[in-house]
Amino acid sequence: MSQNESNPNLDKNNNFFNKNPLLAFALFSVVIIVLFKVLIGDENELSAKVGGQNVTRTQEISYADLKKLIQNKQVEKVSIGQTYIRAIGNDGNGKIAYTTRIVGNDTTLIPLLDEKGINYVGFSESNWFTEMFGWLFPFLIILAIWMFFAGRMQRSMGGGILGMGNSKKLINSEKPKTKFDDVAGAQEAKEEVLEIVDFLKYPDRYVELGAKIPKGVLLVGSPGTGKTLLAKAVAGEAEVPFFSVSGSSFIEMFVGVGAARVRDLFEQAKKDAPSIIFIDEIDAIGKSRAAGGVMGGNDEREQTLNQLLAEMDGFGTDTPIIILAATNRPEILDPALLRPGRFDRQVLVDKPDYQGRIDILNVHIKGVKQDADVDLEEIARLTAGLAGADLANIVNEAALLAGRKSQKTVRQADMREAVERAIAGLSKKSRRIDEKEKKIVAYHESGHALLAETTKGAKKVSKVSIVPRGLAALGYTLNTPEENKYLMQRHELIAEIDVLLGGRAAEEVFIGEISTGAANDLERTTDILKAMVQMYGMSDVAGLMVLEKQRSSFLGGGMTQAKEYSDKMAEEMDNFIKSTLSERYLAVKNRLEEYRDAIEKIVELLYAKENITGEQVREIIEAFEIENNIETKLEPRKEIPSTPKITIDE
Repeated sequence: MSQNESNPNLDKNNNFFNKNPLLAFALFSVVIIVLFKVLIGDENELSAKVGGQNVTRTQEISYADLKKLIQNKQVEKVSIGQTYIRAIGNDGNGKIAYTTRIVGNDTTLIPLLDEKGINYVGFSESNWFTEMFGWLFPFLIILAIWMFFAGRMQRSMGGGILGMGNSKKLINSEKPKTKFDDVAGAQEAKEEVLEIVDFLKYPDRYVELGAKIPKGVLLVGSPGTGKTLLAKAVAGEAEVPFFSVSGSSFIEMFVGVGAARVRDLFEQAKKDAPSIIFIDEIDAIGKSRAAGGVMGGNDEREQTLNQLLAEMDGFGTDTPIIILAATNRPEILDPALLRPGRFDRQVLVDKPDYQGRIDILNVHIKGVKQDADVDLEEIARLTAGLAGADLANIVNEAALLAGRKSQKTVRQADMREAVERAIAGLSKKSRRIDEKEKKIVAYHESGHALLAETTKGAKKVSKVSIVPRGLAALGYTLNTPEENKYLMQRHELIAEIDVLLGGRAAEEVFIGEISTGAANDLERTTDILKAMVQMYGMSDVAGLMVLEKQRSSFLGGGMTQAKEYSDKMAEEMDNFIKSTLSERYLAVKNRLEEYRDAIEKIVELLYAKENITGEQVREIIEAFEIENNIETKLEPRKEIPSTPKITIDE
């Protein structure tokens, strides 16, 4: 039998001892005590009673016979107790231990021993209490040692006498009170799981029709989008038990432990059916088995995955048990998990749109005392691309800021500051920068802001600051999209390049020398142009040919670095990137020269206030264009359409 295969006899023994720990302890203690008494106790007792002499046998004699032996000097040593006398003698065949009971108050024994010159000592005879204590003391010592090590094993391995297979302490079993009304910003996902709620409430309705409800539903989405909350809402709406466990809880050092825990999980769910099993971060055990490479994968993880697949096949489609799982890395899951009959339905829990963000903010701000000036629609516009957990953190951060200022209510300024903290990091007001660097940062950020406001397709400015934030940012320009975007056109990518180059160009135009502050801007512009050539077919270098396959994860993670094109193509791509950057850089410098006075006014305002809003930037640019009869390049702010809500009927 290989080490990966389980032994049924061993499993039975483990189950027996897990279910009867006290009986197992009692048997173990009896064996240890008997061995202790047999091997050590009797010898020590005999040695103590006869003075440590090695004897070959013992014999019980009368008191008169003992005195005769003493009289004839056939005794070497005598031990006198309260009721017994024990003596060591030699009868020619070896040493022998004599025992006798004292008769009356004989006062002649001691003088007789003195007369014959025989050594004698006294000893304390044991009673029932000392005998019992002698038996119980080793038992108590063993009990203490047993409890100490058993407790440590139970904590480290998740329960049971040795932690094997018992997952009760790893499973969170509850009946959630969460409803769909508590889940905002995921209307489409809620609609997808409605039939699961109906099946758990009325399973007979579907069984009679012969319908087959999916056994498993995989919730896919970025971290913080509310996958766990949605799973709890399904159980809350259906009013069924909810067994939740993390995928990593099944992985242990010993092979077979995870599989046993999977069995235990499904047994509990079947006992309380109809029920829901929720496995969070299922990619911890469901990673593709082909990912192990030539040398093989993780035996424990693979055996756990095999057991999970077997359990999902082990109950029919009419069994009222639904398995929900969550992951943010669906591309690495094993294909066997995703085939029909297992996790055959995937529900995307995406980041919320504009209306969804408003709904989420309304949910989390219910218990917060807010001022009349709080405008959640503005906050929703500023937080495009953030997940529900980020929005909850923003509301909480705003409340903390208000409390720190001893305010009675949360104001809009607190909400804006919380948004900036979430996006740009904490402000570093204690970080002192000299006037020279402050001037460079002011022109750099003003260049970004002006290009963002005067370039078609660019994200509009929400705030410009020269207050250091985060780990290394000496200033920042906060750009937020006016609407949710899932695709970018070519002119929008070029506009983003122009905005990124605006900071470095402003340093050169207004200060006359560039600094190291544009390093990240140049890196991002290069990546955009490289992607336009390699993946998007937005250049004449490669035409529609794809030079680099996008193998990023669900959350994004860039492209692979494997080169799949010729050296000549690489040279042409490098020339395209270099020439395009030079062309856009020249156009950006010309734009800055055209708006020179506007830049100076933005810098002057930044110096005075350190933080200015996008509205103030637009006012300066608009006034400059009117004064100089320049055709406005400002684009009107767009109204964000509301996403229609989906009504969920009972």
